[in-house]
Amino acid sequence: MTDITVFGVDFTSAPRRVKPIRIAAGQRHGSVVRLSALTALDSLDAFSAWLARPGPWVAGLDLPFGLPRELVEHLGWPTDYAALMAHYAGLSRAEIRDRFAAFCNARPVGAKFAHRACDGPAGSSTSMKWVNPPVAWMLHAGMPRLIAAGVHLPGHLVGDESRVALEAYPGLLARELVGRRSYKSDTKAAHTPERLIARKDIVEGLEQGRTRLGLRLKLSHAQRDELVADASGDSLDAVLAMLQAAWAAQQPRYSWPEDVDPLEGWIVGA
Repeated sequence: MTDITVFGVDFTSAPRRVKPIRIAAGQRHGSVVRLSALTALDSLDAFSAWLARPGPWVAGLDLPFGLPRELVEHLGWPTDYAALMAHYAGLSRAEIRDRFAAFCNARPVGAKFAHRACDGPAGSSTSMKWVNPPVAWMLHAGMPRLIAAGVHLPGHLVGDESRVALEAYPGLLARELVGRRSYKSDTKAAHTPERLIARKDIVEGLEQGRTRLGLRLKLSHAQRDELVADASGDSLDAVLAMLQAAWAAQQPRYSWPEDVDPLEGWIVGA
């Protein structure tokens, strides 16, 4: 059985030493995924350099790869994926925020935002949100670098098929194990015993293979301690994204359903 090199990326649009991009690296062999390393990147340039590493590998990245078609068509933006991403990358954050805010302000309460087809089943935020969480900025910072690196974006853009990037959402997998219990916070005052216990429960569930992915996570004692101790949850999110990538690597079309809109994209396991 062939080993598959897999990565999980907990992305931030403004990486720095205190809040880096976290990357989990591992190997899938059969139904076991062994965590080999946890690393941190404190700049977007370091992320671009990381993407250039030779394949073969499959990575799950916690950032949106597309925008809601309803939004794109309303704004009169290109409906070809590559052209849309180039257009989006050429806008400033202020321009994006102004256009998105105007879109929301013209809509009724309770339906302010447009959503992608995958948001409902994944339980994810719309990719047009610019605060709490600012996923619109993650798309703006991340996708141009993925495209420039020439990685393969299944369903979106053909690239180097030995380096495959997929949209992951760690929260989708975490909810299978702890429901709606919170397991992380960037605020020190919110580093509670309850969140610590939730992280322990997630790690234990992953090691026991208690998710519908049918994969078991293999950790050292030190790695287990590190994942539980990271109260931000960033290291654990990277591992969750790595497991989603490991599962998708052996699914038809990397787990994309047949009729997915390539402008919007799909979240692994949604």
